[in-house]
Amino acid sequence: MTRTIFISGAAAGIGRATALYFAARGWRVGAFDINEQALGGMAVAYPDNIVTGQLDVRSAESWQDALEQFCSDGTLDVLFNNAGILVSGDFTASAAMDHARLIDVNCNGVMHGCHASFEYLCRGREARVITMCSASAIFGQPQLASYSASKFFVKGMTEALSLEWEPHGIQVMDAAPLFVKTAMVEGPETPAMRKLGIRLEPADIALAIWRMAHYKGNKMHWHIGMQTKLAALGAKLSPHWVNRWVNRRITS
Repeated sequence: MTRTIFISGAAAGIGRATALYFAARGWRVGAFDINEQALGGMAVAYPDNIVTGQLDVRSAESWQDALEQFCSDGTLDVLFNNAGILVSGDFTASAAMDHARLIDVNCNGVMHGCHASFEYLCRGREARVITMCSASAIFGQPQLASYSASKFFVKGMTEALSLEWEPHGIQVMDAAPLFVKTAMVEGPETPAMRKLGIRLEPADIALAIWRMAHYKGNKMHWHIGMQTKLAALGAKLSPHWVNRWVNRRITS
């Protein structure tokens, strides 16, 4: 039987690359986004594999409607919580409402997605939840304060649900890259972006999500790219004051 994956934020960047990657390999893909018009070309390219629709991840009702539309047989194999936004620059330089909107999308969007998809995943095959995390969840990042905090939320949700949902046969994982060449990073350049560069492409993340969707072990946090792997290892082995010093050097 054809396996299924539901992707939020699928209109561009990582979400779009992942949807096309899975569809090209025979999966049935639910590509949903708040900008439904931007999804049209994907369904044309893979009319038998891609189902598109509108999804506002901030709304529990929108999640319910989207999943009912895609999961017509009552099952779902993979949920890819991909939708997210970024606010960069000094924390007080952005309006409080912008930070609040980020938390609504990046945190509540993930929570609503997991909550609404649970019943479908319980009936899925080798079911799993994959959520976009970030290297900024290794150590809180200045100039990315609310974004970094939202990814710590994702990391915590992943760890909690990986235990809570294990008896239901649902594996929960997160993908944590450094900066990826998408529209999200086209705004003001932070010191970390300038010093570390933007070396990953959406295709790199799509490949990682494909591997995670087929993975049969117990790995929960996937650090994507050599820079992220080294940063995670360094943070694990070093005392807090060293991690703080390193991050201050990178972000100043």
